[in-house]
Amino acid sequence: MASTACFVIVSKNDIPIYEAEVGSAPKKEELAYQHQFILHAALDVVQDLAWTTNAMFLKSVDRFNDLVVSVYVTAVLCCECSTVQIFLNPLYLPGSRITSSHFDTKVRALARRYL
Repeated sequence: MASTACFVIVSKNDIPIYEAEVGSAPKKEELAYQHQFILHAALDVVQDLAWTTNAMFLKSVDRFNDLVVSVYVTAVLCCECSTVQIFLNPLYLPGSRITSSHFDTKVRALARRYL
């Protein structure tokens, strides 16, 4: 059975700074737009829930057909030293897109392993 998941990192200003569609389903351009629409629709729910709990994992915050939006709310993404170094770099502009091919490769490898 083919499946797909969309992994998105959103800045504090509700701007997607990293997006990756992972999975075995064929990629379709209209799915990318659908994922962006669902993401932005869920952000309002996430903002409300984030103030009512101390939990970092908000589980399922929204659903659209067979798609489920699960959210981790963090202050700093701590996955690898090289990624944290990007955020600590004085030349990094907060809210700018993450374009590191190394980061993208790591995200996709983790997705293949755990999804």
